[in-house]
Amino acid sequence: MTPFGSLCDDFGVCVYLNNKMETPDRREAVLHFFESLQKNFKEMTEFDRRENGDYNLEGDREGGSYRWVTLEARRLCSGYVNPPSFEEVDATNERVLETAPYHLDLSPLDTEALDVMYSFDFVYAGNHDEVVAEALVVGTPLEHLVGIAGSKVVNYEPSLMFALDEPCRLQCRLSIETRTNAYQIRTGQFPEAPISVYFTVRQYWGKQPYKTYFESYQNQRRIAHELVESHVIPHIIQPLSRTISAK
Repeated sequence: MTPFGSLCDDFGVCVYLNNKMETPDRREAVLHFFESLQKNFKEMTEFDRRENGDYNLEGDREGGSYRWVTLEARRLCSGYVNPPSFEEVDATNERVLETAPYHLDLSPLDTEALDVMYSFDFVYAGNHDEVVAEALVVGTPLEHLVGIAGSKVVNYEPSLMFALDEPCRLQCRLSIETRTNAYQIRTGQFPEAPISVYFTVRQYWGKQPYKTYFESYQNQRRIAHELVESHVIPHIIQPLSRTISAK
């Protein structure tokens, strides 16, 4: 397991190739694409076409650590949940990005953006929004509102986007997703569900400095890793983990 995996219940790294046009769904092209991936990653044995038309190939989820690849109408997605190493993450995502253009007729002209995302899940049975606020609001101007006597936080999902270049074509987004609703807060009945923290580095295509998806992925993964390690973990992940543990 990667060092990041020890900080939460589930950790993953994903890549999303967003297209302007619909991806080919011809039987032969789709099967050849997934078969080529299966030759490299033989543990990916679970293939399915979902009700919405998406195609999905993944490993066995029961083990807790698995690769997955999904072909959507206008997006190609791949990732690794609870990876044993970042080398394995890159082996998966780089292979997908190298193989897909040949099997699926993907073109840079058709590409809108490439996303690299780090995800952290914390399974918690309680008021998610209250926990997130308690972990992240203390010491900020919002602390006084959260501390109003008799009040209850019913929604707190902070999100921040910022650009790393002058033309704003290389962007980062930090978002937190909670899964608590008002009914659960009223009744005090909270099922176990994940609080998710996502950090995404997006490269808009067209005027990017990289010629291939592979090269852009390597740059984005490097940036994501550096920012997660230096900013997201100490200021978001660790405070959230400590607050949940104290509950």
